[in-house]
Amino acid sequence: MRKSIFVVLSLLVLASMLLAACGGSTPAPSTGGDSGSSTSGGGDAPADGKRVLKVWSFTNEIRTMAVAFEGFYPDVEVDVVYTMIPMTDGEYQTKLKAAIGTADAPDVVALEAAFVKEWVEADFLADLNDLLPLAEELGTFPAVIQVGSHDGVTKGFSYQATPGAFFYRRSMAQECLGTDDPDQVQAMVADIDKFVETAAKIKECNPDYFTVGTSGELFNPFLANRSQPWIVDGELVIDPMVVEYIEFAKLMRENGYESQAQQWTEGWFAGMSDSLVGADGNPKKVFSYFLPTWGLPYVLIPNSGDTGGDWAMINGPLAYQWGGTWVGAMKDSPNLDLAKEFIKFVALNEENLTNWATGVYTNEYLKAIDPTVPDDQAQAPGDFVSSQVVVEKITSTFDGSELYNWLGGQNNYEAFGQAAPRVNGSLLTGSDDAIQRALESQRDQYLNGEIDAATMWRQWLDLVRSEFPDLKLPEPPVQ
Repeated sequence: MRKSIFVVLSLLVLASMLLAACGGSTPAPSTGGDSGSSTSGGGDAPADGKRVLKVWSFTNEIRTMAVAFEGFYPDVEVDVVYTMIPMTDGEYQTKLKAAIGTADAPDVVALEAAFVKEWVEADFLADLNDLLPLAEELGTFPAVIQVGSHDGVTKGFSYQATPGAFFYRRSMAQECLGTDDPDQVQAMVADIDKFVETAAKIKECNPDYFTVGTSGELFNPFLANRSQPWIVDGELVIDPMVVEYIEFAKLMRENGYESQAQQWTEGWFAGMSDSLVGADGNPKKVFSYFLPTWGLPYVLIPNSGDTGGDWAMINGPLAYQWGGTWVGAMKDSPNLDLAKEFIKFVALNEENLTNWATGVYTNEYLKAIDPTVPDDQAQAPGDFVSSQVVVEKITSTFDGSELYNWLGGQNNYEAFGQAAPRVNGSLLTGSDDAIQRALESQRDQYLNGEIDAATMWRQWLDLVRSEFPDLKLPEPPVQ
């Protein structure tokens, strides 16, 4: 959490400054001459005459946004109080709900894709429909609006769009498939049947090669291609794509097409740098990873070791999105006007989005605004933003960049820009997280051979019934 104090001006001046900023002007970063103290931990009493905007987040990205916000409005009477709470075991959501109606309640909340819909469907957040014209002007990708809306009311906007991609190793493709050309490899994995055929070729090429680290990576792609959401008219819907995914995951496990490195574990990351070793001591090489926009700069590249330049990206067999951070304002916030201005800056300000994507917010830039910013606080270039207008303007700037070279001469921004409009955000509901986590736990037991398919489906439905006792449940697809 942080706290910075700005020069005192009237609320009228605040409004005029914010309007000017929305028009595209770029205030120079504050020198911090009157920025006052910086603190962490939250709950600090504001200095007399200052307005306090309390922002809660699970991601450090919002801290960078908060500092940049202060830099854009150096003459505004605002204290941005940033509080970061980890998402571990749902701690963030629990604390948020506990704070509602108390003096600790934030004005602005950051909401991750896994639970943003739960909040959008509830009655905690303010109506942000008055910001929709600005979103239309910026060409905010449709899925971003869909996820942040419910029953015609938009309650959250995101600075990111998160279309997914399929990243593969060029050297392994050349060795096993006879080409590393992205167009030709895409043709080989254009649908699930072709993907499985290609997985068989890779296994035949070398038994220590694995097409993916885990079939769990494809859970999101399959879910994104359902025809209906999980719940329709009070009834759980088991879409055919859900059944197909379970069968696919079993096939990948039984044929040795996945390394069995569980997602987000040390082994899963090790596969990115060719340092994964099996229980028998033999090295395992992983051909590909399914990751969205943020997965490239935050996950794959930092864990890829010396394999940079040997990767390529394509759409893969299924269009999908994964993750993202939305920001909303608490409807009972005493600073609702200022909260909306912060959201406009974070998600609907062309200049801020451009800066965010192109690496303007370096540590030096942020320290010029707030000298107390940690040495590792910065935003690297490459995050894919939610505005199609911004994406189209900056795509060419990534030609020849480090990301471009890391991908062996591909422009990731161009590829994601083509994928983003095809993403469907209308399938997400507030109940998704609980339903999907329950299915994942049963799936893993099934893949490990601990239970059969009929037991897996029955136990999953029992878990769903326990979580949603009023929900009408269908018969299990396997009995």
